[in-house]
Amino acid sequence: MKLHSSKRWYIHIIYYSLLKFSRFFTNNIFGRNEHKFLFILCPPYCGSTLLNQILSTSNNLSCNNHLGVREGQLLPEVKSIMFFNKGWDTDVSYPWQKIKNVWMKYWDQRKEILMDKSTTNIMRVDEIKKVFKNIYFLAMVRDPYAHVEGIIRRNSSTVDYAAKFALKCLRYQKYNIENERNLLFLSYEDLCDKKEYSIQKIEEFIPALGAINSDLEFKAHNFKTKGRMKIKNLNYEKISKLTADQIKVINSYFKKEVDLLNYFGYKIIE
Repeated sequence: MKLHSSKRWYIHIIYYSLLKFSRFFTNNIFGRNEHKFLFILCPPYCGSTLLNQILSTSNNLSCNNHLGVREGQLLPEVKSIMFFNKGWDTDVSYPWQKIKNVWMKYWDQRKEILMDKSTTNIMRVDEIKKVFKNIYFLAMVRDPYAHVEGIIRRNSSTVDYAAKFALKCLRYQKYNIENERNLLFLSYEDLCDKKEYSIQKIEEFIPALGAINSDLEFKAHNFKTKGRMKIKNLNYEKISKLTADQIKVINSYFKKEVDLLNYFGYKIIE
């Protein structure tokens, strides 16, 4: 297994090196002088990879990382700074100018819109704004019970940790919604169940995107498949995996934050 992981990482390194090499010439010869920057603000396991893939169907947008979960924080030069360096610790300060310089090498600067979807962006909006200009933020959350299930399953986390983490993410998103003017909020449920409406809102929010296609099959990172599938709301299936005892523990935290859940339109499940 370790050998397989090592080989996969080696292939990724080769891919990243070749990508930067090709970007060096196209960016220096054909790159734009001015760009719009789009940051997806979304907790892990809440649909950010799906949203990234949908937005990447635009001919006017470039994502800085197309591998795995497609996060800029996982690029080789910044992974030790952003991903391994206590990324969810509020006391950690990122060297954002250095990070931007790295990301610019991976973005296709011929495109008008340059996008990143690192999950820890949700807690660093104020810092991002100090370095990046002409910014758009797309914020998204998911039913917190489904979010908790994902954290438990994917991270082998305790129920207590998962419930507290889900609430922390909702608090960050509430702060972002209330304090950031150039932000569009969507829920995972809207994206899946009201797809055309959600896509229209995104296109109106960033007209430079042009047309985006949500009717394709997208690469899935969920409990059902690692292949490709159409957009589908998986909340019910995820929540049904939680046991009664787990829901009891989750509610011991959620019932203290009913107003926060109501803010996003979510309810306590008994």
